[in-house]
Amino acid sequence: MDPATEEFVAHRNLLFTIAYELLGSAADAEDVLQETWLRWVGVDFETVREPRAYLIRITSRQALNRLRTVGRQRETYIGQWLPEPLLTTPDVAEDVELADSVSMAMLTVLETLKPTERAVFVLRDVFALEYDEIAQAVDKSPEAVRQIAHRARSHVAARRPRGAVSPTEARGALEAFRRAVDTGDLQGFLDMLAPDVVLIGDGGGVRQAVLNPIVGSDRVGRILGAGIPRLTGVLTAESIQLNGAPGLLLRMDGEIEQVMAFHMHEGLITGMYVVRNPQKLERLEQETTLLR
Repeated sequence: MDPATEEFVAHRNLLFTIAYELLGSAADAEDVLQETWLRWVGVDFETVREPRAYLIRITSRQALNRLRTVGRQRETYIGQWLPEPLLTTPDVAEDVELADSVSMAMLTVLETLKPTERAVFVLRDVFALEYDEIAQAVDKSPEAVRQIAHRARSHVAARRPRGAVSPTEARGALEAFRRAVDTGDLQGFLDMLAPDVVLIGDGGGVRQAVLNPIVGSDRVGRILGAGIPRLTGVLTAESIQLNGAPGLLLRMDGEIEQVMAFHMHEGLITGMYVVRNPQKLERLEQETTLLR
């Protein structure tokens, strides 16, 4: 490969991770990488002193442009919009900060930021870029970027779920749900719900899902108690690494039906994220490598 191609290939996983964190969509992230490549091959490589920084700048700009477009599209999305889940490699979970940044809970919080705020937050707090570098990517002054970063950080801190989830806790919750699926007895799982648990579903208007967040253990329990017995066919539950944390993949008669991710605090489930939109389940047959 020529040097320009080698540099792009070497940094591709990093660029994908940046685009995915900015967009919450693997499909959109792949489109951004294609656009990045087309611009990269048109650059005079001899004039590029730091290929990694240059590629990050192109990717960030393209992702930010797309984020503004898809943000308007998501305003008309049927029901709740959740990030596209990824089957991640085991090493993602070993990087605690990366795993937290790509978790379903955090990506959902990032959706509440304005596009430029999201880009600045991700580039600074996740990828530790210098303010000068971020300024070039978002076309702002370094001082403006500092102010945006402070504002975005405060916004995220106020909305991010409390507590850190240990893999052991998450696996315990997933195992309880698996037992409920296998036996039809939900009580063991319901006992793990926090009083203020929130259930968010994403069916994309294609599959049935709750249209609005369901809050409270009693309401969530009623939804699950009514829904699971109605399932027909052979339902199987498989533990997977979902966005850097333990998750559950459910198949109906061998076909992927939905994925579930939990957020927990002090041993209780505080958040449930259920993705059923078929278009968001297409990458779950292969692992995705994320890097920072």
